Amino acid sequence: MAYNVLLFADPGVDDSFAIMYALLNPGLNIVGIVSGYGNTPKEQSVKNTAYLLSLAGREDIPIIAGAAGPLSGEPVQFYPEIHGPEGLGPIKPPDTLQDVKVHDFNKILEIVNEYKGNLIIVNVGRLTELALMFILYGDNALKDVIAFYIMGGAFLVPGNITAEAEANFYSDPIAARIVMEKAHNVFLYPLNITNKALITPEVIDFLDENSPTPFRPLIKPSFDYYFKAYQKNIPGIKGAPLHDVIPLMAITNPEIVKYIPKRVKVEEFGNAKGKSIADFRPKPDPEPSQTLDYIGMEADIHKFVRNFMDAFLQGDFGKK
Repeated sequence: MAYNVLLFADPGVDDSFAIMYALLNPGLNIVGIVSGYGNTPKEQSVKNTAYLLSLAGREDIPIIAGAAGPLSGEPVQFYPEIHGPEGLGPIKPPDTLQDVKVHDFNKILEIVNEYKGNLIIVNVGRLTELALMFILYGDNALKDVIAFYIMGGAFLVPGNITAEAEANFYSDPIAARIVMEKAHNVFLYPLNITNKALITPEVIDFLDENSPTPFRPLIKPSFDYYFKAYQKNIPGIKGAPLHDVIPLMAITNPEIVKYIPKRVKVEEFGNAKGKSIADFRPKPDPEPSQTLDYIGMEADIHKFVRNFMDAFLQGDFGKK
């Protein structure tokens, strides 16, 4: 039986690979994609999502327009040097995607109610939209969601935007704090493991030649662009981390990630803005069990790479 997943994403390159992976994984049933600002402006994010769904022949999956910027109202920093001018490396989605139906925010609530008690929310972008659900609809709005799988944070390792903070938490720390406080049964995938989720050019070249999926023309150009940016930032790196694939993979392959239960808080302001905090002392202060989050601290990267390749090599694409 496939898991029903409502995916929050901002497709730049690694989010796009996450969307492709999710559509290719027969154990996941994507019931909606919320696309907002992040790696690209909101309008581009929506367009990229529509493009990926059209390639897959999955226009039946609703696209929900997310937020245009963070709760603080601060101007948004985009990253064309990492994700390309339009978020897919050098690829430009066709202009034929003008008439895509885009739903408003209420659709999230509709989907949550439709799949009551049988829905996982996966958030691999900024946390603004998820926080807005609690702000607009109250603390219990998402009580019927089974679990939240979130890519974000960095614990006892450097951040990737500042010395302390990871991009999703840093870009809207107010939203990240709200979500980590109000969401339940949270599985968190921080840089500790996602930085190690490297896919190498050799893997991509193999998929470029052998993938029977409709995503094949995108795989190599978008990855190569992204990898070049990483080589510039981290000299000697052997591949590029596909941070956002891990949370989706962990749903159907739970053995890939090892977790520790800790209560996670997020710093909102100052020099440590966006920093994720948990108590790693040998004798941490006691916390009620319902407030604990599951922080992914170790991942089986060999299995990650193998599973990633399997998804992009399957010949029965689209048969759910």
